[in-house]
Amino acid sequence: MLTWLDIKRFTKQGNPTADRCVTKTDEQWQAELSPEAYRVTRQQGTEAAFSSGMCNLFEPGLYACICCDTLLFDSNEKFDSGTGWPSFVQPYTPNAVAYHGDNSFGMQRVETTCNTCGAHLGHVFPDGPAPSGLRYCINAVALKKVEATTEKATFGGGCFWCTEAMFQNLAGVISIKSGYSGGQVKNPTYREVCSGLTGHAEVIQVEFDNTIISYSDLLKLHLSSHDPTTLNQQGADKGTQYRSIILTHNDEQEKSAMQVVAQMQPLFGNNIVTEIAPFEAFYKAEEEHQNYYLNNSDAGYCQVVIEPKVVKFKAAHQDKLQKK
Repeated sequence: MLTWLDIKRFTKQGNPTADRCVTKTDEQWQAELSPEAYRVTRQQGTEAAFSSGMCNLFEPGLYACICCDTLLFDSNEKFDSGTGWPSFVQPYTPNAVAYHGDNSFGMQRVETTCNTCGAHLGHVFPDGPAPSGLRYCINAVALKKVEATTEKATFGGGCFWCTEAMFQNLAGVISIKSGYSGGQVKNPTYREVCSGLTGHAEVIQVEFDNTIISYSDLLKLHLSSHDPTTLNQQGADKGTQYRSIILTHNDEQEKSAMQVVAQMQPLFGNNIVTEIAPFEAFYKAEEEHQNYYLNNSDAGYCQVVIEPKVVKFKAAHQDKLQKK
């Protein structure tokens, strides 16, 4: 989760690296965009407040750059700021948006642009709701709503090295990040989370295509990939950071989580103690924890602990695996 400190760092030290770069001539942009979209995105204009109905749209979906189709924001991160412009608390990915100091009109602001094509989007301010405290104030004409086939799921069931390694094999999974969620401390370190004092659990955040694998199927796989009946423990790993947890991103996910737990309870001899809570913030773990099994498959822990779990997971769910 980005905070104001991250935004200030980007403006001073450089922006995150974009996944791709789109460049066109000014003539090409003029030919492809409406006059108002061209004025706002390519000439750093600002649309009139309350000029778009997008401020009042909160249906599930994603918002892409009108110029290059890069996904910029998720409707789950949208809120009614009352300002007259669509407002968000986070970008779709940490590197989707770029930041630049803006001293125009006698004000000190931070301009936001599409990190792919440089389109002017609006500004970001440190007066948004918790936990990020950010308000991305975006021109509606710079965005276009796209039907979402991708979702995010956040859950944990013990060591995230193991969980990540298993779910990386599933068809429909676009990306997985290991990190920390469910606690109170902002931007915790691995050492702090391992202390058990942050309240965070080790989790993975999965971006998936819901036309290939459903959220409920992911939850069923999650509950069957660990022991959801042991409180704050998975095997030798003990502590609240290893608790079984599902963090839901919207009401539909919460309803689905409750239904899946109820459906799977008869499969277990003891009561399922998996925590179901609203998602608030995800803090990506340090780089050495990303793709841990893939990068360290010869290590002792990977051979003895992770690999048997991966083999068992694949054998039990062959119909859900990626086609090689």
